[in-house]
Amino acid sequence: PRATRTSAAKFSPTYSKAGRGTNMSRIGKKPIPLPKGVTATVAGREVKVKGPKGELKLVLADEITAPESGGQLEVKPRDDSKRARAMWGMSRTLVGNMVHGVSAGFEEKLEISGVGYKAAVQGKTLNLQLGYSHDVNFPIPTGIDIKAEKPTSLTITGIDKQLVGATAAKIRGFRGPEPYKGKGVRYATETIRRKEGKKK
Repeated sequence: PRATRTSAAKFSPTYSKAGRGTNMSRIGKKPIPLPKGVTATVAGREVKVKGPKGELKLVLADEITAPESGGQLEVKPRDDSKRARAMWGMSRTLVGNMVHGVSAGFEEKLEISGVGYKAAVQGKTLNLQLGYSHDVNFPIPTGIDIKAEKPTSLTITGIDKQLVGATAAKIRGFRGPEPYKGKGVRYATETIRRKEGKKK
């Protein structure tokens, strides 16, 4: 039997049954409500949000606008061009992350496993002992807060989602978990697929 070809466009986030020419973004068309205590200022392409946790700003692409109306931001494409549609959903996600960041913040948790492996925050530096002949001293980036509730547990917080994620990834990268005994730094939600060691 002949295989039936299905248009990939039907599975695209920008596909719309109502009219293939409109290409509504499922993510982009959702308004972003501003929580209590959060304000937004839009000046040209620059969107600035301020809340209890701090302040963030973003310069939108030329093809995107984000007017405030009725206590919410509506991210919209300026036209129906291919680039405008492509930038729409991503821009909405970035603005939404900013609003969440200044109101609630973002968090990543890391766990450290291994005999003698531990971490301690010393002022603006994170000191890591990860089985090397030397300690790893990681300067804590501006806008990031790191707490070591115990020597084998770290909590990374901040208002910038991308920076929080990048910081956690950098620390994990100093000694990622190995698959035999699970030693190293891993995300608290991460599951390590263990490998069986060589049998004698």
